[in-house]
Amino acid sequence: MSSTAPTLRDRLYTVIFLHDTRAGKAFDVALLVAVLLSVLAVVLESVEAVRVGYGDALHAVEWVITWAFVVEYALRVYCAPGRLRYAVSFFGLVDLVSILPAFLGLIMPGAQSLQVVRVLRLVRVFRVLKLGHLGGEADSLLLALRASVPKITVFVGSVLTLVVVAGASMYLVEGPAHGFTNIPTGMYWAIVTLTTVGYGDLAPHTPMGKALASLLMILGYGVIAVPTGIVSAEMVRGRREPTLHQCTACGVREDRSDAAFCRACGARFAAR
Repeated sequence: MSSTAPTLRDRLYTVIFLHDTRAGKAFDVALLVAVLLSVLAVVLESVEAVRVGYGDALHAVEWVITWAFVVEYALRVYCAPGRLRYAVSFFGLVDLVSILPAFLGLIMPGAQSLQVVRVLRLVRVFRVLKLGHLGGEADSLLLALRASVPKITVFVGSVLTLVVVAGASMYLVEGPAHGFTNIPTGMYWAIVTLTTVGYGDLAPHTPMGKALASLLMILGYGVIAVPTGIVSAEMVRGRREPTLHQCTACGVREDRSDAAFCRACGARFAAR
């Protein structure tokens, strides 16, 4: 960017992409207000009583904001230092997706309701309100989720196995006479029961079926608790400073806090 004679593109970049200037912050605040108004208009339009009385006005608001977002997206692409990089970035894709449903609704009635995805643009509030430090907390959560993937994968596999067995058992015990017309229906019932949702559209009638349902309900508490415990443990582990041991015999360092012996020579670490 030239510091001697800023071009129109330079000035647009300063206003649209930078938030430390007064103009940039005002632009971001105006953008957030427009997003809120747009989402509110879509939500209110879905209410029949409101749509009958104010449908035309809400529709007009949606299209005015949509065209404003179209112009804004075009200007972002125009003044971005790396146009393709912006277009395929998270914010670039969100900006694009936020304007597509309005035009999609012209050929697919009802698709305009998807405009509520514009609420994702409120993520920019972290920049405007100087809440960028919260990104560190988000990174900690993301790292904990990544570290939990192997354990959660094993857990989900075990749950799916249990669902198949329970679904097949209920199909055998209850049968079509009580609504369990096939094994997939039994698996659906098992998922609803195991997750403690309990829609009530299917229910066992035989004593054996009720006993199996009772067992599955009790196991359902574990289904809720186990993933939470796995992620919580990883978050605590990520926040804890590693305890380093150094073997006095061979000098190997160990960062596992629960290690009692050197992995190289087998010597016992000194108690801490």
